[in-house]
Order: sequence, then structure tokens, then C-alpha cells
Amino acid sequence: MAETADRLRRYLEDELGECRNKDLQDRLDELDDLESVLDENVISRDVQTLSALGNETRYRLVRLLVEADDELCVCEIAPLVDVSDSAVSHALSTLTDAGLVTKRKDGRWRKYRATSRASALLTVLDGSR
Repeated sequence: MAETADRLRRYLEDELGECRNKDLQDRLDELDDLESVLDENVISRDVQTLSALGNETRYRLVRLLVEADDELCVCEIAPLVDVSDSAVSHALSTLTDAGLVTKRKDGRWRKYRATSRASALLTVLDGSR
């Protein structure tokens, strides 16, 4: 901590022309507040979500389900993405674990739907182009 404070003091001296103890303490307090956004559970969940979208097949599935705006069965999805039913099922499982897709069992069929989180992420991506 002493090394960090010393380095921060030198930085503040460069930025402010001088650095009083109050300047240093104020900045340390600001940095402590900023660190609170790094909640490990939130970061872990967000990384899992982004990782799930980091595969072309999974991304295409999310895009498809968001656009469908309704439930789709694997048998309906697989021909649209040109991969096997088992590959689609595996990808959908990953997306479900990441909170981007929900599944519902209907007899012997499983039906999938995009979550509001998936819709929001795609909306942000679309808007950033």
C-alpha cells in the first residue's frame, strides 16, 4: 500500500503541481469507491455471458431467437443455422447457463426463447455499429 500511495502521490504532484495529504486521501477514497463496481459475482456472470456470445453458432442462435420473438424447438432451429441437432442443443445449453436463453419442456420437445438480457445485448450491439 505504501508503494501505491507513493506512486499516486507522485502522479498527483504531476497533475496538480503539488500534492497535499488531503489530495492523496481524497483520491484514495475515490478509487476505493470505484473499486466497488468490481464485484466478483457480477464480473464472473458478465464474462460467462460474453463468452457465450463469443462463438459464431451461439451468437447466431441468440440472434435468431431474439428475432423470432417466440419459442422455437431445436428441430426448427437446426436447419436455419446449418449445424446438427446435437450441436444446437449443446450451444443452447451454454446460452441457457449464461442467462441468454430460457428453455421449456413441452412433452418430449424442448422449446427455447431469448431472454430480455439477450435482446438488450443485441440492441446495444446493433446500436453501436
